[in-house]
Amino acid sequence: MSSDRRKRNPSNTRSGSNASLPGNPVSPLMLTLSTHIAAAARRALSPEVTARAKTHMLDTFAAMVAGSKLLPGKRASTYVRPLNGVPVAGVIGTRLVTSSQYAALANGMCGHAAETDDTHPPSRTHPGTSVIPAALAIAEQHDRSGRELLRCIALGYDICARTMLALAPTPAQRPACANGAFGHLFGAVSSAAALLHLDARKTRFALAYAGQQASGLYTRLRDSEHIEKAYAVGGMPAHNAVLAATMVRSGFTGVDDVFSGEDNFFATYAPNADVEAMVRDLGKTHEIMRGGIKRWCVGGPAQAPLDVIHTLMQQHGFRARDVASVVVRIPATELQIVNNRDMPNISLQHLLAVMLVDGTLTFASARDARRMKDARVIRLRELIKAVGDPSIPNTVRGWRCGMDITLKDGRRLTHSTMAAKGSHENPMMLDEVEVKARGLMEPVLGKRRSALLIEALADIERLSSVRSLRELYCA
Repeated sequence: MSSDRRKRNPSNTRSGSNASLPGNPVSPLMLTLSTHIAAAARRALSPEVTARAKTHMLDTFAAMVAGSKLLPGKRASTYVRPLNGVPVAGVIGTRLVTSSQYAALANGMCGHAAETDDTHPPSRTHPGTSVIPAALAIAEQHDRSGRELLRCIALGYDICARTMLALAPTPAQRPACANGAFGHLFGAVSSAAALLHLDARKTRFALAYAGQQASGLYTRLRDSEHIEKAYAVGGMPAHNAVLAATMVRSGFTGVDDVFSGEDNFFATYAPNADVEAMVRDLGKTHEIMRGGIKRWCVGGPAQAPLDVIHTLMQQHGFRARDVASVVVRIPATELQIVNNRDMPNISLQHLLAVMLVDGTLTFASARDARRMKDARVIRLRELIKAVGDPSIPNTVRGWRCGMDITLKDGRRLTHSTMAAKGSHENPMMLDEVEVKARGLMEPVLGKRRSALLIEALADIERLSSVRSLRELYCA
């Protein structure tokens, strides 16, 4: 490139916060994205987005509190405790205060420990379990307000989802490496950068360091104890995001545009990526509005089948002893995640059998490994067949399922849903999530502190210091 051409290219100038380093041109897309992220803490949310963001935040806090007492959460706190991080951020469900990076790691693993954390079905991500731990750690460390925290959480959900939608434009695509952890990382680093008040140029550096750390394999689905999965989905992206943003704040510089130019992020992982998805209608639409909150405290693909069988049981009054056979029809891409798994809270057949025996499904019953050896549950599992049904569209809509139940008296019951409770088309309201949150929090925090934490999160925009939450969520 000639010197005259360099002078004519505004992306090669160094004036203002949008300046680039020599030899590092910045694309219009990256200019738009980094400027948007840098201004997020100051940008007001609409009442609708504010309400949805508070609902997702409460749901994620409840997941982290409950997960702190499960094996992945316990392993995470045990790991970070002796590392003696500078005490600036709390580990939920414990009295441990450590560095922002370690707190984000532990809280991220707690958030995904129970598979009750929220999702974003169109992008197949779990935004809350990475975005919120990273944002919370930075907000505690730098004494940010609840209003800033909420705004930057909504931002993180947006960038998380957009990253995956750009990498995989259709839900049927499943690149070998471009799994949800990529979206989690870029969403979390965006929240962290915004809360650190990084300008647009430093935000671009933070995105570049996130790109260097992007990782994750689908082998995590084979983890029978859920520890590696909780790390890969929640802890790793939250930790790496905080690391990237705080390194840049301390003076690290890097590439100005990881999303364009030679060997860029998208060219490396998805050459046919829909890169414009990163900024299309940015600021006009909010991906958190397409998020899902689980009514049942289990994995997303099991939500619709549990909803359908619960509805049929209520409508027709049958119980386990009446069932001759059950055929569950869900999209094939979801079936492979939950089909006869060896973990109780992920195995679709097991969860449906427990629902039939108990008449409902609770956080405790979904995780009780002893029930997998219960003779009555085992017999019911043998009657339940799950199939991938190509007639159910694999779209960006809510959790979907069709079901046929044959009873011993000869009756055949059929029901289906294309938007189970908790999906973005049939969302759970704040009061419904509060009921779920109390059930998850009270065994850990007790009724009084759970109520106070729920109240504080419901009024988060009035909170002058996020640090004040710590006395409520530490056990």
